[in-house]
Amino acid sequence: MNTRDIIDFSALDADIQELIRESVAVRENSYSPYSKFKVGAALRCADGSISKGCNIENSSFPAGVCAETTAIVKAVSEGKRQFKALTVVADHENTTFTAPCGICRQVISEFGDIPIYLTRSDMKKVLRTRTSEICPLSFHMQDMQES
Repeated sequence: MNTRDIIDFSALDADIQELIRESVAVRENSYSPYSKFKVGAALRCADGSISKGCNIENSSFPAGVCAETTAIVKAVSEGKRQFKALTVVADHENTTFTAPCGICRQVISEFGDIPIYLTRSDMKKVLRTRTSEICPLSFHMQDMQES
């Protein structure tokens, strides 16, 4: 598998399709009164459960929380630390794929090199990538240890 592929939604495994659908559904819970830009994310945990999150804005920019971080924080707060895949869906239809911001990329990389699926809201095409591709020089725990 290439580390970055654009593929048809219908060509994905059923579990990834389900995860994308969950991202689409949770996106509707977004609290984004300022940007009007809704984002949803779903995280498949190693035990098969799904943790979902949406973006939550705040009038004190940049105090908002991104969908990807929301999903990860929810999973970690429930004792989950190992993840199989992450999906992200934003309000783009036919233009571009919305990738996690820099802070989210670092948060995601804390939990390993997982597959990431970026989907437009029309769900026709999916960009498949990995944590190591979108955050190649991430900072890790071992970087803080003495040599």
